[in-house]
Amino acid sequence: MDVRALQPDDLDLVCRHREAMFLEAGYAADTLRTMTAHFRDWLAPRLVDGRYFGFLLMDGDMPVAGIGLMVIDWPPHPAHPTQDKRGYVLNVYVEPTHRKRGLARQLMRLAEADFAQRGLGFTILHATEMGRPLYAGMGWGQTSEMAKKLGD
Repeated sequence: MDVRALQPDDLDLVCRHREAMFLEAGYAADTLRTMTAHFRDWLAPRLVDGRYFGFLLMDGDMPVAGIGLMVIDWPPHPAHPTQDKRGYVLNVYVEPTHRKRGLARQLMRLAEADFAQRGLGFTILHATEMGRPLYAGMGWGQTSEMAKKLGD
């Protein structure tokens, strides 16, 4: 598989991967269509200015797996007491036709290397049930994060 960096022209692909990932995780299609429309508007300028970056794995000319990355501001924390940023991994997706070939693991290695090159020593992600074993097997651990939806 060839590797290439995400580009602004990958907007539709990233949106499709994100929606498919959440659909496979059990979210309602109607909710996801709404999410994707808003995500597209959010993502477009970030792909252009590099605040959202990442990689695609290519099978010839066809993108078959992708990962999104961000550097987010975060106050110094016991996990990274001297840094005010952390890496964030999102939208890890492998096309069903190319699963069970180690592509998600390859994407995660690319992400970790990219973050290390940027001088980041701490990275987070939110795992789906499908992804959890992969991440745990690569040394990622559970955190104590909790969430609450406010209002509607």
